Amino acid sequence: MAGVHKRSDAPISGAPSVLELFRMADQATGPAAQAAAAQGPAAAPQRPGIAGTMVRLWPYLWPHDRADLRLRIYIAFALLLAAKIVTILMPYSFKWATDALTGELGGAGVQVTAPLWGGAVALTVLYGLMRMLMAGLTQLRDGIFASVAMNAVRRLALKTFEHMHRLSLRFHLERKTGGLTRVLERGRSGIEELVRLAVLQLVPTIIEFALVLAILWLQFDWRYAAVVFAMVVVYLAFTYQATEWRIGIRRRMNESDTDANTKAVDSLLNYETVKYFCAEEREIRRYDRSVERYERASIETYTSLAVLNAGQAIIFTLGLTAAMVMAVFDVRAGHTTVGGFVMINAMLIQLYIPLNFMGMLYREIKQALIDIDDMFSILARHPEVSDKPGAKPLVVTEGTVRFENVHFSYVPEREILKGITFEVPAGRTVAIVGPSGAGKSTISRLLFRFYEPSSGRILIDGQDIADVQQASLREKIGMVPQDTVLFNDTIGYNIRYGRWEASEEEVAEAARLAQIDTFIRSLPEGYDTPVGERGLKLSGGEKQRVAIARTILKGPPILVLDEATSALDSFTEKEIQDALDRVSRGRTTLVIAHRLSTVVGADEIIVLDKGVIAERGTHEELLAAGGIYAAMWNRQREADEAREKLKRAAEEEGESLRMSLTAG
Repeated sequence: MAGVHKRSDAPISGAPSVLELFRMADQATGPAAQAAAAQGPAAAPQRPGIAGTMVRLWPYLWPHDRADLRLRIYIAFALLLAAKIVTILMPYSFKWATDALTGELGGAGVQVTAPLWGGAVALTVLYGLMRMLMAGLTQLRDGIFASVAMNAVRRLALKTFEHMHRLSLRFHLERKTGGLTRVLERGRSGIEELVRLAVLQLVPTIIEFALVLAILWLQFDWRYAAVVFAMVVVYLAFTYQATEWRIGIRRRMNESDTDANTKAVDSLLNYETVKYFCAEEREIRRYDRSVERYERASIETYTSLAVLNAGQAIIFTLGLTAAMVMAVFDVRAGHTTVGGFVMINAMLIQLYIPLNFMGMLYREIKQALIDIDDMFSILARHPEVSDKPGAKPLVVTEGTVRFENVHFSYVPEREILKGITFEVPAGRTVAIVGPSGAGKSTISRLLFRFYEPSSGRILIDGQDIADVQQASLREKIGMVPQDTVLFNDTIGYNIRYGRWEASEEEVAEAARLAQIDTFIRSLPEGYDTPVGERGLKLSGGEKQRVAIARTILKGPPILVLDEATSALDSFTEKEIQDALDRVSRGRTTLVIAHRLSTVVGADEIIVLDKGVIAERGTHEELLAAGGIYAAMWNRQREADEAREKLKRAAEEEGESLRMSLTAG
């Protein structure tokens, strides 16, 4: 076993026997897994095994529209077989070279004297050539198969990404975006790992193991094959059990490492607070306790690795020794040559190399199956809102929007909208106001078909939006949201997002109408200025103007303004409101407002309260009625006046302080 080493920092290894690997990987769908699932929420989720996952991956690994990739699979499999045949023949060349040196090239008990260069040296050179050929065939196989694997990764990742965009808003609100991208990332890596490990390592190892058993049986006798088979079964069973034991230890080590790192980062981020309260010693002790737990877990990890390595070495050495002892007796009995003795040693040492990686192979495949299953679980989820069969594009001639007796609830226990009926005439502006939680923003989400009404219908020019294509519906509606989120790209990219095929002149004109062109041109990079993550390099007003320019460029006949100025200061709000008034001129506009001062000019104001229309009319009519709207108006006016008084008082105080300092 000289020359075979294990690194102490290698990944956790562990694997059952070859057949057991498939059985245990597939047991997630069997009765045992079902019984575990029945134990309750804490039970592990059912996961498909390697066979089930490979069945689902097969259409991507064997693409019917890519004959070139299918040809690569045939070539890679032929190279795999050729490489394994060469691998098995290498011990033969070693045997022949040994027999040539001992004069037994003709067989056991037959003394043959051969020239040095024509015998032992030539056979030794043959041994070296076969090793190079094996390495070359293996690398060529991996290179040819790489296109198949990466094509499967790309196609499945693209399909998952596309499906994520088709899923409903409810799905995305319930899931963390970072979690979805991690599913996508881990799924891609999982497919690559599974294909690489299962196809390029597991299958070749199984083939090599079968060839070794066959050669031992045919070249020697069945006893050698039985010893090696028993050794491999015990070796992998032990490795599997040790790995399952080590996984728990490694998990505790990772948790303690995370805990120590978290405490260190938290303490350093709060450096000033630590100094304020003279808590350096306390923080040091707190960190030391976490590092001590990590130390204990790390010692257990390395100790368990030593136990695993020692156990594997002992099991393999016992099997190797038993086979070689049998060979010694056969050499003495004249049944084989000294070369046969050497051949058995070389063949088993050669088998030990892939066998040594079977533990890591099992662990990595197990993790890959989990990652791929997470991706497939997203693909299996059906969109909550989908186009009906035969749905036609929306045709907008005037742009009249009508809600007819619309009921809606996010959860059955709490109804948000309770029979809403109203109409936004073509080219007119209707505002929807009301207290928080009244259902204002829900109306815009229903109009965009992010959700479907529980009952009732929404019409545009007499067409039920549930019967039209979603893409055509959203093409006809422009949105300026309260919280504008921009792509981490340039200002020009974010404006052009409204209509991708727009020219540079059209982008600049949209920015001018949104009153942001002058600001953009004042920047050193102009329209190529990066806006940063979520547009954080721009102020709130600048982001809103970009959103308005984007909507202007889109040029929709219907416009939705969802509290587009509520998060801005009074001065910026006035400027943005002027820009919005210009954008909405001549368009059917639905305004969802929190600040009532932004909707005083609307053709009609609808007051929502607890999911029903409580009041409706113009600004003057609603004030005269003295109801909910009038009360909201008075409260907002009092709040604005109070803020104005505080602002003036602060300005006067600042002026007085400045004058006193000047006099002094």
